[in-house]
Amino acid sequence: MSIDDTLTSQERLAELDRDQLRQLVGLVEYDAGSDPFPLTGWDAVVWAVGNATQAALFHQVVLGMELVAYSGPETGNRDHHAYVLRSGAVRFVLKGGVDPAGPLLDHHRRHGDGVVDVALEVPDVDRCVAHARAQGATVLEEPHELTDEHGTVRLAAIAAYGETRHTLVDRSRYTGPYLPGYVARTGTRVRAADEPRRLFQALDHVVGNVELGRMDEWVDFYRRVMGFTNMAEFVGEDIATDYSALMSKVVASGNHRVKFPLNEPAIGRKRSQIDEYLDFYTSPGVQHLALATSDILTTVDTLRARGVEFLATPDSYYSDPELRARIGEVRVPIEELRSRGILVDRDEDGYLLQIFTKPLGDRPTLFFEFIERHGSLGFGIGNFKALFEAIEREQAKRGNF
Repeated sequence: MSIDDTLTSQERLAELDRDQLRQLVGLVEYDAGSDPFPLTGWDAVVWAVGNATQAALFHQVVLGMELVAYSGPETGNRDHHAYVLRSGAVRFVLKGGVDPAGPLLDHHRRHGDGVVDVALEVPDVDRCVAHARAQGATVLEEPHELTDEHGTVRLAAIAAYGETRHTLVDRSRYTGPYLPGYVARTGTRVRAADEPRRLFQALDHVVGNVELGRMDEWVDFYRRVMGFTNMAEFVGEDIATDYSALMSKVVASGNHRVKFPLNEPAIGRKRSQIDEYLDFYTSPGVQHLALATSDILTTVDTLRARGVEFLATPDSYYSDPELRARIGEVRVPIEELRSRGILVDRDEDGYLLQIFTKPLGDRPTLFFEFIERHGSLGFGIGNFKALFEAIEREQAKRGNF
């Protein structure tokens, strides 16, 4: 067996190769021929936001993303504005409603800013939909084609947890900037000569929060419908604090390019971060996006200088002798990690560095993780307790703990 050599259109545009992806997101060897639901990889993360025009500017100015396409009233789309932004192989589509009676604004009133669609690039939409339907998935959009002067895209969509969907995209016959109905568009911001080219290069994983008692149901969904495998399971004291707890399982595509950790609340003395999310998002949904970087120090320094707030890590975390013994030597001196609040964890395959932002919007729901992998295929289990305690401190400030 060998690592599947298929690259997504975004990975090719980003000039990433398999070796770089192996380092960034932890690709593993797998036999694509036996996959009942073959995936090429991530296609796009589609957001519903309260003000797409301002959100697009934030993603350009603060996150360093590049504006590449647009759809809106000027292009004949009377329902919403949509801005397509790219950083490496990561593609975000930010949608903000224009029509007061439109479904997008209804969604935003219920949930606030959040992810509505985790779109996946596939080589055969019809094969994937047929398998998904046979396994009991809800097909939201039947396979169909969209065509313009750049070619043809074949699409379909299936339902996931809450109101989240997975659009399945075959863009092998398409050369446009995103999809038919979008036009190429670039931003007017001038990049400084000393700015990093990219602050993140790839999407590592997408974390979903579901209701108590539903996690195993959705784990089974991804295994049954998409042919994913169980990658990790986190329960018990390893991921509990003195006050709150959760349970988490991770499912992944065969080569680990697409990874979905799924969380549900567990019984604790106080309300957990998952409970808070479900209260304010009002349904299951995407909790955070993990963005892979090859230089987390530069990423954190740049984002903090631009006003991004990260969860604070106490100094005691870095002086813990057990941590020091467990992580061993890493590429960054521990004092450099301490000064930035970056967490570190090691497993049998290597180590990783990671950090988490505070919630991105007014509701305490969606946030970002930035992750730099050095062989590790894990998710930082050794950091879970420190992370959760940091989240609890923020919950307490908000009065939701």
